Parts: sequence; structure tokens; C-alpha cells
Amino acid sequence: MNQTGEVATLGGGCFWCLEAVYLGVEGVNAVESGYAGGEARHPTYEDVCDGETGHAEVVKVDFDPAKISYREILDIFFAIHDPTQLNRQGNDVGTQYRSVIFTHSDAQREIALQAIREIGEQQIYDGQIVTQVLPLNDNYWPAEDYHQNYFAHHPNQGYCSFVVAPKVAKFRQKFAHRIKAS
Repeated sequence: MNQTGEVATLGGGCFWCLEAVYLGVEGVNAVESGYAGGEARHPTYEDVCDGETGHAEVVKVDFDPAKISYREILDIFFAIHDPTQLNRQGNDVGTQYRSVIFTHSDAQREIALQAIREIGEQQIYDGQIVTQVLPLNDNYWPAEDYHQNYFAHHPNQGYCSFVVAPKVAKFRQKFAHRIKAS
């Protein structure tokens, strides 16, 4: 993935959901599914699914901060997944599906912590926000090629129809002003 702007690395359940949403966001240059936060170097999907590596499924979002701010990237993130579910999203259970923001700078860390505080104060969710905020520390590995742009290639696959599509629809409804022009 060629970085042309600022980068956000986010985990909020299955990376197919996040990737499908962010690919449609105005100001986003590129999105790559991958793994971050674990011990193993160059993990495979099977390694991560076993839940033993400590990695989370994440997306690396390359965006133009002149068109969309990091905070707006996070606002979308918090709207399309449930940040109160510890180590899961819906039926996807395990630490690989945790809610996590991997920061690339101290400024990103502060913005993420502020967003969590504000969302908590607004009491948008019934439960407490459990999203982790951790430095990336060069611990990111791209997912296998078949995971990239998965929803676009498999829109009728069961998981995509019943899990990914509703999240994309939620984004499109709530953030209509942020939809990328075709």
C-alpha cells in the first residue's frame, strides 16, 4: 500500500466490514486489510483466527487530511462497530475481533482518547467503551491478497450479505455527506 496521506490503523471486528466502509469514504486514498498488535511476525489468517498470536484484524486507512480529518475517520469507526463488546463483534468472538485503535503518533493517540471520552460522556452506548488505544510500533502485516477488497469481490457471500452489507448501509445513511463520488 503506497501511503499518500495520513494513516489510521483500526480494528473493529472483521476487517472486511471496515474495509468495505472506508473504501467508500471521500478523502480515503486506499484501504488495506491486515493484522496488528500481536507477537508473531508475518502471521497468516489461520494463525490469527486461532487467537493465539495476539493480533487483531485491522484496516490500514490511507487518507488525505485536507479532505477528511483523523477525528472524522474515528467518528465513522465508532458508528460502524460496537466499541462496548470486549473481544468480539456480534458472532465473531476472540481477541482478533477486539475494538482497537493503533496510533501512528502522539497526536493520533490524544485525538483517539478524546473521542472515546466524548462518546462516553454522550452515553451513545449502553455499556462502557472498551476500545484499546495502542501505538502501532511497526507491528502491522498485510492480510493475504484474497482478503483485500473482499466485499466488492464477494457481495453475495453469506457473511457479506448479512454482516458487511448492513454496516456499509449504516455508514451510507449516517454519513451521506462523506460518501465518495463514483
